[in-house]
Amino acid sequence: MELLGLHHVSILTGKAEKNYEFYTKVLGMRLVKKTVNQDNTESYHLFYADAEGTPGTEVTFFDIPGLGHTYPGTSDISTVSLRVQTTSALLFWKKRFTHFGIQHDPIQKRAGRDTFAFRDFEGTRLILVADNGDTGVRAGIPWRRDDIPLEHAIIGLGPVTLTVSLAEPTIGILTEIMGFRYVSSYPSLEGDYPEIQVFATGEGGSGAEVHIEARPDLPRARIGRGGVHHVAFRVPNEEEYLQWVQRLKENRIANSGMVERYYFKALYFREPNGILFELSTDTPGFATDEPMETMGQKLALPPFLETRREEIEANLRPLDLI
Repeated sequence: MELLGLHHVSILTGKAEKNYEFYTKVLGMRLVKKTVNQDNTESYHLFYADAEGTPGTEVTFFDIPGLGHTYPGTSDISTVSLRVQTTSALLFWKKRFTHFGIQHDPIQKRAGRDTFAFRDFEGTRLILVADNGDTGVRAGIPWRRDDIPLEHAIIGLGPVTLTVSLAEPTIGILTEIMGFRYVSSYPSLEGDYPEIQVFATGEGGSGAEVHIEARPDLPRARIGRGGVHHVAFRVPNEEEYLQWVQRLKENRIANSGMVERYYFKALYFREPNGILFELSTDTPGFATDEPMETMGQKLALPPFLETRREEIEANLRPLDLI
């Protein structure tokens, strides 16, 4: 029973139209599913990923118009990384971001890898990380666009950084409950603060890492638009998913219980610093109700919501994604 790596991250947006433009037309990711937030069907839920919607490549957004600002701090998924193949790709993206006027930092080393930090239009803190032949979790399949060479395209999720006031409780849940292992540490780029600790699961590598940043000097984060709602980790199949349900129960960790999302099964719980974790199955995937070739082109509803399609569509604001 081992988590394979990162499954997806879910972020909040106040403007789905502009979000779609940024993540597809600027970053070159594929919209693989346009659906609704199953816990609030008046809100869209957009999934961007690689060409096939592969687990471990997904960045999802809940659309909440009028949402307030994010105020960074602790108990926060403070950065999300996206994988590219090489440092040459980072140089391509640096030129592209300059062209589009996107705020970015210099290329810097993090955990021994070349990385390139930038922000989207709502301030989401993102990092491109170069694999450069790194071993570990397999990358995804890039989505083909004429203006982004395939060798420079985004190929999946890289490490997430958790910023916490006290590292030990979060490390405890990662290592003692979730099976992560310590890999290394690297200096903070923010100043004279504790080194950032790196933990990995499964085959390891960029697509299976969590980085822990201890910042007791910061206030607790307040999440709004551009803030990361939760991070999900990959469970290979339903059999192991049921074992994880039992494991959390045996360790008396408060959790959601089994949640059927149709495209995957989910299990939610908060680690000791209050960050929301999700365990998600790789199966059945996003092509279960749409052909692979046309995923994301229409509003998709799981079977348990399909009977309410007319009501749901009537309560959704029009969303023109072109």
